[in-house]
Amino acid sequence: MLHYKTYELGDSDAPWVVFVHGAGGSSSIWFLQIKEFIKHFNVLLVDLRGHGKSKGMSATKGVQHYEFEDITRDILDVLDSLQIQKAHFIGISLGTILIRNLSELAPERVISMILGGAIIRLNIRAKVLVTLGNIFKRVIPYIWLYSFFAWIIMPSERHKKSRLLFVNEAKKVAQKEFMRWFTLTYEITPLLKYFEEKDTAIPTLYLMGEEDHMFLPAVRYIVTKHTNSWLEVIENSGHVCNVDQPRQFNARAILFLKKISASSSPEKKVLQLASC
Repeated sequence: MLHYKTYELGDSDAPWVVFVHGAGGSSSIWFLQIKEFIKHFNVLLVDLRGHGKSKGMSATKGVQHYEFEDITRDILDVLDSLQIQKAHFIGISLGTILIRNLSELAPERVISMILGGAIIRLNIRAKVLVTLGNIFKRVIPYIWLYSFFAWIIMPSERHKKSRLLFVNEAKKVAQKEFMRWFTLTYEITPLLKYFEEKDTAIPTLYLMGEEDHMFLPAVRYIVTKHTNSWLEVIENSGHVCNVDQPRQFNARAILFLKKISASSSPEKKVLQLASC
């Protein structure tokens, strides 16, 4: 089972919030969120297989390659072990794909979704990066490849903190583990196309940095097509907006969760989120 950590309020009625990190990261990337969220919610942090303190999981199982469903069911296994029937889910980057996939596999377990730096569609630049990665993944050190990807996605000096955080976390991932995760790129395009075509009734907030040029345009489009979805753009922020602008990320996310808790069916586009 995945390594996880919980923070509980001691209130049996307090909702759970589950944080899901992206590829190459770990639950430690949420360090700027924990203090604020545990004031209002029970919090569950997970380390995805091969990451953080779950790094030995794949070797134990003898897994050679991954599929999104396998990784998503890892999260469900943790929920089952803790007897968490329903929760709000917050993800960043590739973690948003896992949360969206979880909402398809077990929609009854998802109260709402907050998708930060959401990956909704791969533009031409992203597809070129994936192609280059598949060409060179066996001939150059994976950390060079990961660092190059991080620089392309987060190029600004303002993104340096989040870029270095993810690169330093990725250094803890083994080469074989990186190869297993990279196999997911073969599955990502058809899965994202399905998500774009399949609307979900689950309330969804997209929190995107205004400088997340690779992924923001697709999110702007999808919120015009999907019901119960909202977009909040965070200024002076790139792809990893929970690190670039944590105060804004936290305030908007917590306000959204409180409004969802107060109303099971908020009206489309009426939800007003405060800036900080």
